[in-house]
Order: sequence, then structure tokens, then C-alpha cells
Amino acid sequence: MECLGVSSVQSLQALSALLSTQQQEEEEDEENVTACARLGPGHIGPRPKEDKEVSTAYVKNSKDIWSEEEVAEGSQYDDLADPRPQPEYEIILKQSVGTEDLFLGLNGKDPSSMCCEAMLVKIKLPDTKATDVVLDVKEKFLDLRTPKYKLGLHLPHPIHSHQGKAQFFSEREELEVTLLMKRPMDFINMP
Repeated sequence: MECLGVSSVQSLQALSALLSTQQQEEEEDEENVTACARLGPGHIGPRPKEDKEVSTAYVKNSKDIWSEEEVAEGSQYDDLADPRPQPEYEIILKQSVGTEDLFLGLNGKDPSSMCCEAMLVKIKLPDTKATDVVLDVKEKFLDLRTPKYKLGLHLPHPIHSHQGKAQFFSEREELEVTLLMKRPMDFINMP
């Protein structure tokens, strides 16, 4: 019986060793799965830097809802007490296309907005004279004021604010503002 006991003890120890390594492997697999399961889209890329320095230009008040960076450009022109209506407008993206683009596709331009160079804003201003129009154009905001209408328009793309053209057509009672778009990757997109 002792032989049975010794062999059974050895058998039990061997079985225990086998089971413990399997158990450890399963625990390691579970740890890997749970670690992977905890990852999300925010874990992609480098970790964000936490700036603990306080800027001398702007110190956030504890009662402030938004910081200066969160406030959209042109929000100072929003006047809720102004009863003037907003005129009808249309934004058209334009691009310069030649025969080499149209027939041969040599410059690599396509009809997407990424290949557009300019933005045309058409604003209908009925019963308005050209002398009554006050226009202010910023990088991402267009502000138009007349005695009858007010338009504060956040532009879909940044533009060169000093390189634009405005033309008023009295027969159509329409103002056309052509703005050159500012693209950060123009040296790649535009040949």
C-alpha cells in the first residue's frame, strides 16, 4: 500500500504541477484580455501633455464656463437683441481648372473640396444699395451689416482675410464675396 501511496502522492504532485501551470497561463491570458479590453480610442497615439503652468495672459476664473480657446471666432458679433433678419446666402467652392485637368488629369485635381482654391459667398440683399453695405472679413468669420439685414457667418474653411474681392450687383440685388482659401497642406494639394 505504501507503494500506492507514494506513487499516488507523486501522481498528485505531478497533476498539481500540470494544473498550476495551466492555471497560471489562463490567468496571464485573462490579464492580457482585460488589459486589452480596457483600451479605447483615447489610448491611440502619444499621451496628452498636462500643462500645469498658468498663462499670464489669461487666468481662468472658477466661475467661467468656457476658456478663450473654446469660444468661436466672431461670437462677439452675435447680438440676440438685434431684430434685423439674416439674408439668404449661398456658399460655393471654386477651383481653377484647365484643359490639362479636365481631359488629361495631369495636375491631379479632383472635384472634391480639398482641391478648391476659393470660396464664393452669394448674399441676397433686396432693397439695399451698395453704399449701405458694411463688410468685415476675418480668417473664419464674415460679418455683413446693412440697415435692413445682419449676417454673421462662420466660414467652413479658413481664408486669407486680406486677399478677397466683393462685388455688388444692383440688378440682382446680390453681393458676391470671393475669398481665397487658406489650406495648411496647399504645397501638397496644389501643384
